[in-house]
Amino acid sequence: MKKLQLAIIGSGPAGLTAGIYTSRARIETTLFAGLEIGGQLMYTSGIENFPGVCEGKTGPLFMMDLQKQAMRFGTTIQYEQITAVDFTKKPFALWTNLPPLMDQKTFQSAGEDELLQAMQTIRQTEANYVADVLIIATGASSITLNVPGEKEYFGRGVSTCAVCDAAFYQDKNVYVIGGGDSAMEDSIALTKFAKQVTIIHRGDAFRASKIMQERVLANPKVKVMWNSNLKEISGDSKIVKTIKVETDGKLQELPTDGVFLAIGHQPNTGLFRQQLNLDRKGYIELKPHEIYSTMTSVAGVFAAGDVTDHRYRQAIVAAGLGAQAALDVEHYLLNLS
Repeated sequence: MKKLQLAIIGSGPAGLTAGIYTSRARIETTLFAGLEIGGQLMYTSGIENFPGVCEGKTGPLFMMDLQKQAMRFGTTIQYEQITAVDFTKKPFALWTNLPPLMDQKTFQSAGEDELLQAMQTIRQTEANYVADVLIIATGASSITLNVPGEKEYFGRGVSTCAVCDAAFYQDKNVYVIGGGDSAMEDSIALTKFAKQVTIIHRGDAFRASKIMQERVLANPKVKVMWNSNLKEISGDSKIVKTIKVETDGKLQELPTDGVFLAIGHQPNTGLFRQQLNLDRKGYIELKPHEIYSTMTSVAGVFAAGDVTDHRYRQAIVAAGLGAQAALDVEHYLLNLS
């Protein structure tokens, strides 16, 4: 068992920014990146709206630069997946091993009950690490359809963030999948650049708020395909070219320059069920505190980024929250000494 001062779980903008701040504050910082570093920005083709990134950068390059910056100040990066935690006593225990007869893929795809059972089994073994204080920055994952071509063309014409990528579709023909407020917001963002925005919705009425529906349906650039389902995404070796859509039982192939999945997001909080207070959507609740704005329901455990934010979901917001959590940790440790 290895003793840590600060453990950060998550390697997106929130986690790495927190690492930059805590390492510069001379706090011994270990960041658990999981099996791959970078979070959702690793699948973003270009970043142009982050302050200071004047010429734009690809998502992977941006995240690699953040990693280098954190390591420059002393953050230790561990490419290990945290598989269980125990926040019932201090120091907080962390595990990276899997239950017997369960591989990583099965663990990651486990349902809620199966995951809870797996973590209970893991906690019966000795913890791999213990930490005095924690920052959780595990982010949120976009809900996808798992249709053929979706994964292959992610970042090459398939996107889950219109605010991030809309500018790359100037005078293009794009499709938005969904019928809630996220789909309406993405459609509006895209109309500022795209020539034509077509919403594919599986029902005959949107779930979005009335005012958002009215804005979208009144926009001359927007069309709607009702009672329709995306079935397949195709293209060449570089980018999306066509999609297959089923409408009222009839399948058709349509040309397109881009597909935006706007079905929603799911916070990556399965590890923390029964350990922290979560809201009804599964996001980590931050406990109102006069000093620490990023503290969770457990003293000494802080959270930042998309794992707490179901509204903005932008890299700059996540980075800002990561900085807040780092400053809270610094003050928390000072008050303990």
